[in-house]
Formats: sequence, C-alpha cells, structure tokens
Amino acid sequence: MVEFLQTSDGRILAYCKTGGQGPMVVFLGGLKSDMEGTKALYLEDWCRAQGRAFLRFDYSGHGQSSEAFVDGAIGDWHQDTLAAIDTLTEGPLVVVGSSMGGWQALLLAKQRPERIAGLVTIAAAPDFTEDGYWAKFSDAQKTAIETVGRVELPSDYMEPYIVTKRMIEDGREHLVLRAPLALPFPVRFLQGTEDTAVTRDTALQLLDHANGADMRLCLVKGGDHSLSDPASLELIVQAVVEVSG
Repeated sequence: MVEFLQTSDGRILAYCKTGGQGPMVVFLGGLKSDMEGTKALYLEDWCRAQGRAFLRFDYSGHGQSSEAFVDGAIGDWHQDTLAAIDTLTEGPLVVVGSSMGGWQALLLAKQRPERIAGLVTIAAAPDFTEDGYWAKFSDAQKTAIETVGRVELPSDYMEPYIVTKRMIEDGREHLVLRAPLALPFPVRFLQGTEDTAVTRDTALQLLDHANGADMRLCLVKGGDHSLSDPASLELIVQAVVEVSG
C-alpha cells in the first residue's frame, strides 16, 4: 500500500514499506524513475519472501510524490532520501542504489555511515551532472544554460527532459568523486558492459576512488543500463545477501 510522508521542506513523498527483520533493504531509484520499477518490485518480493524489511519511495518530482521534476536537483533528492531514512527506518540498512540512486546512496553513506550495514549500486552515476552533462555540453548548450537557464536533452531510456542551470550548479555542491569517499562496510558495484548511459570507466573510477576494506566491482557481460533481466535481478539479490553479512 502506498503511503505518504511530508518532509520538513513541505514535500510529499510516496513510499511503500514492508515490515520484517533487518537489516532493512532500502531501494534508491534512478533519475526520472519511480518506485514501481522492475528492480524495486523484485527486491520487495524477495524481501517479503525472506521476512526482510524493505523500503522503496519516490523522490520529489518523481512517481507519485509532489513537485515537478524540472524544479528538482540532486540536493533536493538527497534531502528526500535523508527524510525517508530518518523518519521511516531504524537500525542497520542495506542500501541499493540504481543509476542516479547510486549517487544518492554514496551521498547517504557520507551523511549516515553509521546506519549502513552494506551498499549495492547498479550502474551508479556519481557526479553525472558535471561529468556527464556539463563536460559534454557544446558551447551553445553551455551558453543556453547560462542565459536561458535550461537545455533539453534526448535520452535512450526516457522522454527528452530539461536540464536546468540549478541542476548543474546544485550538482556541483554534491560531487563525491572530488574528495575522499570512505565506504567502511561491504560494497558491491554492479555494471553492465553494454551500458550506454553510464560507462564502465565511471564504475572503475568509483572503485579506484572510494576507500573500503570489502569492495568489489562486478561487470555483467552484455548487461545494459537497467540490469533488469532475470539473471541480473538474481545477481542483485546475491549482492544484497553478500553485503548483509
């Protein structure tokens, strides 16, 4: 059943929470995705079958939550994540972050490291507003960001969407690959070799940059960005089991 949480910022976040034993599994979705995606529902079903607690939710501007996507930014969704974690969960967590949710998982790890028992990322996209958008913008697009305040980008995975000046500038306040990144718990990074949205170079950069005693990168031969096929879903569950201790 979908429930709703009002944050201190006045945003309304839709969520589904399943009771059970810990560590609770928390799923953080990708950019313009929602909590009804294949991976979120598969993990929910698995957790229910295992008697494990589980939480999925929509960031503001996503799914059934309030606000418009075009008005949002990485920092807003980080605050949404903190609100969901602080209000709806207790005890140790296994955090699973997909694409932009991988960036959110890393931001959460910086803010609430004591809450995290294990971390799994799926095609994590840290710092993509800077390294994926801004770095690849043409001079005309950079000028449009500065003067008009937005540009429209096509996507292989969703309708074209607007990238705003605020998203770029806010993203720079939340970069995780420019300063030390401690991940003092078991970590599994999953990455498809045929991912056209996030390359394996990003996965390797994250692996090289982060510090942790139990950290592994799994490259899935032929895997795409979503990693939502049956074999990949089983691999995600296996990773959750590994980091759960």
